[in-house]
Amino acid sequence: MEDTKRIIEINGVKIEVDLREAKQINSYKIGDSIKVLIKKYGDDYQSCPGVIVGFDDFKDLPTIIISYLLVEYNGSQVKFAYLTEKTKDIQICPLYRTEDVMIDKTRTIEILDKEIATKALELEDAKSKKKYFLENFKKFLDISPETFSHLLNS
Repeated sequence: MEDTKRIIEINGVKIEVDLREAKQINSYKIGDSIKVLIKKYGDDYQSCPGVIVGFDDFKDLPTIIISYLLVEYNGSQVKFAYLTEKTKDIQICPLYRTEDVMIDKTRTIEILDKEIATKALELEDAKSKKKYFLENFKKFLDISPETFSHLLNS
């Protein structure tokens, strides 16, 4: 038999299928590992590892919610994509073999931990600026000591 034809049996009925004309149907469920093809710039695309995290059964535009890891030279980001029939710059396919995806787990966690530390410093800096403002501009704000204390600790 040719490589383009296959015999399949469905409920005892044998059917010869021409694989050149056959349409492959993939079914997905929440938690499935996938590859996500993301359009970058111009005609440039990047394949990223991802996971199906949800389905929104909107009447007019059912949506597959995808979380994927975008690995770039300067770091890694966990991102989300929403795939509908109108989505143009994203494609998905099943990820059958996780060893096909090159993820440096340790490096990715280090990058995410660094981002968390940076954001924590930004938060502390913002709190310091608020404290400075309240302490140095309280004359202009005309607020009671109780309100001042509440604002300082919120």
